[in-house]
Amino acid sequence: MAPKAFALAALAALAAAPAGAGEMFAGSYDGDWLVRVRGIGVIPNESLTADGIPGSDANITTSVVPELDITYFFTPNIAAELILGTTPHDVSGRGALAGADIGSVWLLPPTLTLQYHVTQLGEWTGSESLAKVKPYFGAGVNYTIFYNEDAGQFNSIDYDNAFGAALQAGVDMELGDGFYLNADVKYIFLETDWSINDGAITGSVDINPLIVGLGLGYRF
Repeated sequence: MAPKAFALAALAALAAAPAGAGEMFAGSYDGDWLVRVRGIGVIPNESLTADGIPGSDANITTSVVPELDITYFFTPNIAAELILGTTPHDVSGRGALAGADIGSVWLLPPTLTLQYHVTQLGEWTGSESLAKVKPYFGAGVNYTIFYNEDAGQFNSIDYDNAFGAALQAGVDMELGDGFYLNADVKYIFLETDWSINDGAITGSVDINPLIVGLGLGYRF
């Protein structure tokens, strides 16, 4: 009897597990977790200096990539969001460095923001449609890791990893069953030091990207 009882208990547990998982990840307009996938455009607002070369500057290309972000709601209005993605950029000289091929670099810029979500639009306006529109505003910190550097016409190039501040604004529109349409804008204040040919040329670069995104989210 004992083996039979054990087998029945195991089957019951297996049957219950998917149901429990389904409840855990069931869509909800007021769940604690919101996961989004966005397509983003990363648009640098760049300027570059090279020590000893007055008038030096550079151009950093715009990049379009996917992004994942994970949001946790402490209250209906207060949340924290972790933003994950990586972007490739080509770099070329301008000004006194016009015509120089400065290669390319990948940026890995995890960003953590603290947000305020406006959930009262429907209540304030008496509109059922606006109750599904939830703007938010955030601010936080970014840490950018530079990797896979290509030195272009030079022998070597190096960028220092750096912290930066981040500002954010966006809106979630409830589609139903826990799904949201999302539009998001971030601006990151990012400055770093760089060097070419093992320090033969040094300087600093302001990247300051504007990040514009559109995507879908699922809240549970």
